This record gives sequence, structure tokens and C-alpha cells, in this order.
Amino acid sequence: MRRTGSLVTVVLLSAVGALLLGACGTLHAGSDGAATTPTESERWQTFAPIRVTAARLADDRRSLSVDAEVPGRGKTCVRDVKAVVTDTSDRTVWVQVTYSALTGGSPRSDCRATATATAKVRLPSPLGHRVLSVDNFTAFTADGADPPHLRLCGELGCHPAPTGCTSASYDQAVMALDVPNHTSRGDEHCDGKWLVFDVSSRMGPACPEGAGPGCGASLADRWFFRAEKSGWQPIARSTKAGCTDVHGIEPAFPSALCADLPPLKRSN
Repeated sequence: MRRTGSLVTVVLLSAVGALLLGACGTLHAGSDGAATTPTESERWQTFAPIRVTAARLADDRRSLSVDAEVPGRGKTCVRDVKAVVTDTSDRTVWVQVTYSALTGGSPRSDCRATATATAKVRLPSPLGHRVLSVDNFTAFTADGADPPHLRLCGELGCHPAPTGCTSASYDQAVMALDVPNHTSRGDEHCDGKWLVFDVSSRMGPACPEGAGPGCGASLADRWFFRAEKSGWQPIARSTKAGCTDVHGIEPAFPSALCADLPPLKRSN
């Protein structure tokens, strides 16, 4: 992904902004406010928003509105909320949203909550099927969206890998499961329509394996999937050997993918 010098600068400022805004609550209201005169200890500084929440395109497919979370509902909390196009390619349009806030003084009481502000910009050309990347962290697409809104893309991107025997599609399958973060995936057995793999989730205290009782303990599960248009659909889970559990739910699951699977045990 291409980045301009100004984009890198604003991203760095975003980190500073996150520290500044750590004490803010969560209250969605209002939009950008009017200018105010800073005290001797205060100065206006530019930040990236706390997060970008939504994006919309007008009928011309070029007039873009971006909603961003910023500090406070007060009229003097934020000013100069704006969006600029920083780069374009045949696959992506990059937009940066910024605002100005006062720093250096005591936090203003009406700025401790958060509000939603809208920034507008005209794209150089219609977005089409390209990805809209806002602040280099949040992506939107018009594909599959309900106009005028753009669709917020997920952790696997705007167009997750289709079902198939690929690492990207296995990652998508793990995200369809109700498992803890940092769950690891074992060997996959896949024929393009059916899939089975083991997952292992760390349990017990957070300590190096072998450092004490329970350190390094994990809980293993075996998951079986069927390919659907939306992606891999989990159909069964088991810890037993072979195909018994999955065939009790889906007899069509191929025995060739599960007949030789061993039983799973908890690791201590």
C-alpha cells in the first residue's frame, strides 16, 4: 500500500491523540465545533480521529462523507474536521481524516465524552469497485453495500477468501468459531467442499510452559465444516477419534477426511 509523507505524520499524531483522549467516555452526539481562544498554556494541535465509524457516497459516486469519533459534545472541543484524498490506485483510494483540538491545559469538562463528526471530500473519480482506506486502518467498499452507505470491511479484508483448500480460507474458518484469541490451528484435511482441523486454545495462568502447575495447559477441539456461499460453515465439533461425531450430524461428511484422525486430549 502506498503512503505519503503527510499520511505518516498524521498516523504518528494519531498515537499521541490516543494518549490525550484516553480519559474520554463514550457519548455519541454533535459534530465539529466552533473556534475558541486558547489560554496561555494551550495550543491547537492536529490529530487523527479516535476511530472511523461509517462512510457514504452520494449519487455521483464521488462525493464522500465520513463519520468519525472525536472528543466531546462541547462547541469548543474540536474544530477543522476535514478529509483529504492522499493517494489513489486502480485498487484503492486512500483518505485521511483529521481534526484540531486544544492541548496543554486542563481537560475541558464538556470534552471528556466523545461525539460523531462528519468530514466530506470529493474523490478524483468514482470509487467503483475499489477499496476506500480511511486513516490507513479502516476499509470500506461499495460491493455488497446498501447505498448510499459503504460496507465496513472486516479483519480479513473487504473480500475474504472464498472457501477452498487455502490458508486464507482456513483463517476465515477459524474466525467463524467461538474460540479465544490466539487460538492455534492444526493440520487441515480438505477437499474443497468439506474441511476438518483441530484448534488449540491456551488455558490456565499466563506463564511460560513448564514454569509451574498449569503453565502451558491447552484445550483442543476438532471442528468440521461445510462450504457455503458465505464461507466455511461449522457443522460439528469433537474430541473423539474418527468420524463418529460428525457422521451423527452430517452423514455426508467424507470418511476419507476423518477416518484416521486420533482422539484429542487436554494438554497440561
